[in-house]
Amino acid sequence: MWKTFQLSTSGVISLPLIKTDMIFLLSTLAFILLLSVLIIIHELGHFMAARKAGVIVQEFGFGLPPKAKVLFKQGGTSFTINWIPFGGFVRLQGENALTEEDRLAKGSFGAASIPARIVILCAGVTMNFLLAIILLTFGFSFGKWIPTYLSMEDMQRAADRGVISMELAVHIDEVVSGGNAAKIGVPQNSILTAVNGIPVRLPDEVQRLQAENSVVTYSILSGEDFSEVEIFTVNLEDGKSGVVLSLLAKELSSPKRSLLSSLSLSLRETKIMTEQTIIGITNLFVSLAKSGKVPEGISGLVGIAHLTHVSVQQGFMTYLRLVSLLSLSLAVLNILPFPALDGGRLVFVIAEFIGRKPVNRRFELIVNGVGFLFLISVIFLITFYDIVRLF
Repeated sequence: MWKTFQLSTSGVISLPLIKTDMIFLLSTLAFILLLSVLIIIHELGHFMAARKAGVIVQEFGFGLPPKAKVLFKQGGTSFTINWIPFGGFVRLQGENALTEEDRLAKGSFGAASIPARIVILCAGVTMNFLLAIILLTFGFSFGKWIPTYLSMEDMQRAADRGVISMELAVHIDEVVSGGNAAKIGVPQNSILTAVNGIPVRLPDEVQRLQAENSVVTYSILSGEDFSEVEIFTVNLEDGKSGVVLSLLAKELSSPKRSLLSSLSLSLRETKIMTEQTIIGITNLFVSLAKSGKVPEGISGLVGIAHLTHVSVQQGFMTYLRLVSLLSLSLAVLNILPFPALDGGRLVFVIAEFIGRKPVNRRFELIVNGVGFLFLISVIFLITFYDIVRLF
């Protein structure tokens, strides 16, 4: 499960118009590549850390079982290709051992020191964070990506510092039903450019101009790309026309940035997206506990496939930003102290350190098994809501 975020990029070169079947094929391949890269990078972290700690990696699988073919063997590890063509996994010796003898056998996961096991369990998450930071640094430097801002005030401060450039506009969020603006057909989701021929950039400017008149003329840009010019004469009641206004950053752009500046922005972006992902996951479980429903803004595989399709149409840099955001989401999700996840397994290792003896293996396997079934159930529920929202 991942929280979805609106992708805001600048300097993106859109793909030319391509036949629908070609777009579908590209989107499918991009979706498989996206999942495969994120999961294989994650598993590569576990693989390298285990090798470093002397833990035997019995298998490094590309794709998910059933096994199709053993590609080669190296250092005691079988590198395999599997029939389900996305994702990957590593199988460590003894990680699911039931007996103490198997758990502590030479080269087994349980025989490694507690610090080594902590490093192994955290290595996958670390790789996902590193991938996201690298992609974000590249995007902010060469792709001129727009950083994420959670409020217009933050965006305005960034513009004042020269981090971004933007053109402000007054956006008509809503046209109140039965109001004077609604009666003459003023469109919502449009831009109000002038009142009585006087250009406006802030909602406060609109209010000041309306306070002086009983009738005003609105100059409006409407349509999907705000290219249609419309003029409306609106009667006011107590200085109000019956529209809800907000401040809109109409045009955003970014200057060229140094790698150091881009790295700083990528670390900031990582912090914000990590916090937003934690908030999203928290909201998910609160909503499930209260109503059994998946809240807006939470997407599973179907939602990610849809986002991938959109990003492919918008261009390669938009696709890269999606990869970086999902890599962060995968990292945050896996480090949560929940059974069956890396964070959940980490809890058992820490409990062993505190209690100075291993947790009962059967109990640990049962807890992880129940946790896995619960996660699968949540994923199916999120997928159901994904499909409902799409259709």
